[in-house]
This record gives sequence, C-alpha cells and structure tokens, in this order.
Amino acid sequence: MFGKNFTAQMIKRSAETPEDRRRFLKYASAAGLGVVGAGVVGAVAGPAASADADEANAISDGTILNFALNLEYLEAEFYSNAVYGHGLPENLTYGKGRRGPVEGGREVPFSCASIKQFATEIAKDEYEHVRFLRKALGSAAVARPEINISSSFTAAALAAGLIKPGQTFDVYANEDNFLLGAFIFEDVGVTAYKGAAPLISNKTYLSAAAGILAVEAYHAANIRTVLYDRGLADDANAISAARDSLDGPSNDDQGVTRDGHTNIVPADGNGLAFGRTPGHVLNIVYLTPKKATSGGFYPHGVNGQLHTSG
Repeated sequence: MFGKNFTAQMIKRSAETPEDRRRFLKYASAAGLGVVGAGVVGAVAGPAASADADEANAISDGTILNFALNLEYLEAEFYSNAVYGHGLPENLTYGKGRRGPVEGGREVPFSCASIKQFATEIAKDEYEHVRFLRKALGSAAVARPEINISSSFTAAALAAGLIKPGQTFDVYANEDNFLLGAFIFEDVGVTAYKGAAPLISNKTYLSAAAGILAVEAYHAANIRTVLYDRGLADDANAISAARDSLDGPSNDDQGVTRDGHTNIVPADGNGLAFGRTPGHVLNIVYLTPKKATSGGFYPHGVNGQLHTSG
C-alpha cells in the first residue's frame, strides 16, 4: 500500500549510516514490517529518495493514529457491549468523517468469574485507548464509523468453517463464542500496531503506540491462553488460517497450537512478533482479500486517509 519512495524515506529516517540501512533491509521481513517492496534498495541509495520526501511526509503521524482509532472504536464497542450491554458514550464517538451506528451487541451471560474479570479489564483498556487517542488527536480525531458486529462475526465464522452456510454465529451467546470473537480482534490489533510503528516519526507518539501495542499483546496472550485451556485451540487455529487467507500472500499468522504444542506467543525464529500494513489489516476487518474501501465490520469503511485494503 506504500510506494517504494515512501518506504525508502522511512528507512532513511530510521537509520543513521549506510550499514544501518543495509542491516534494516536485511532484517525487515523477519521483523514483520511488511512495507518493504522490490526496488527499495536502489531508492534508498539514489537521489530519487531525497527528491520524494514530500510523498513520505504525506502519511502523517496523525493519519496513523486515526487509523488506530478506527480499530480501537471496534474493539471498545465489542468489549463494552459484552460486559455492560451498551457501547461507548456518545461524547467519544464524534469527529471528522461519517459518524455511524453500531449494529448488534449485547451483554454476554458470563458464568466463569475469571473470564468476566478479564473481559471487564480489557473493556476498560479499550475505552481508555479510544479516549487517549482522541485526546492526542484533538480536533483532528475521526468519528466512529458505522460498525457491524452481528452479521460480520457470522461471515468470519463461516469463512473459518466454524459454522455452515445458513447458520448464525452469535458472538455474545456464550463465553466460548465471545472468546473466539475476541481472538479475531486481539491478534490483529497487535500486528497493526507493530506494522504501524516504523511509520511514526514523533517519538512521543511512537512511545504511546508502543504502550498500546504492549497492552494489546497482553490481551492477546490472555485470550489465547484461555482458548487453549477451554479446548478451543482447533477453532482458534481455523480463525488464524482464515485471517491468513485475507491478508496477502505471506503465511505469518499463527494459531494457538503448532505441531501439537501450545503457541501462546506467535513469534518468528528470532522471537519477534510480525506486523501488518494498514492495507492488510483492512483486508481482515473488511473480510476480503481484495482491494476495497468498505465491508465486513465497517460497512461504509473506516474514517481517515488510510481506508483502502490491499
């Protein structure tokens, strides 16, 4: 989704010496940056890189934070409904772009005290993420876009083979369905922040994004652990495979088990989490492997400059 000149500038800003840049390029794929395209080496070394600084600067930190805010709206609405039976307060939903309603959502009939505690804590964190990002963005913050919770989970479950055509997947019907729904979001959130981190130039914003990434990773590990303990690893692995079929040709997504062993932390051979580009994140939440500007959980797309999948 990002051109090679933009990527070249990102690398140039992130490395002080030619050796640093070569090392960056060598390990970019292993680190999961997901933004380095063919021909970047020449672009970094040649004069065209400096000539295209304006293109690189076109994707501002505010644009990246607004992209994250769209995702936080979705997570916050999902968890708030699960725990409290209602979504975000209205004063946290206005902003730039088209403000939309939330279709679906209700309180989960929790029977396990610990799972309800986990859900309540996560709901609070996601609420705070929305509030924090809106405060950081000020008047530039985008509005909550229209969100579809009900039919989108059915479509996701059907794609993963958890249900058959004509059946409905009610993510709020019970704790198991809720946990599987949470698994769809949490891993995507971690990879979204990981992929976006190299695009943020302001160190204060980068530190904040790293803080949110860490919290999302805690959430994801919690959900993955509980899914394993409840014997839902196969269902979670099917969701992982479905996500992998949507976000491009790479095969990075990992299930809750691998080769018969637990896989609570989906890391590569260097112990690093992988990242997704904003375009590939949107492939998953739009529920399509194709280039699109809307679909799935966002019937009219997300708000802001980064709104196209692929």
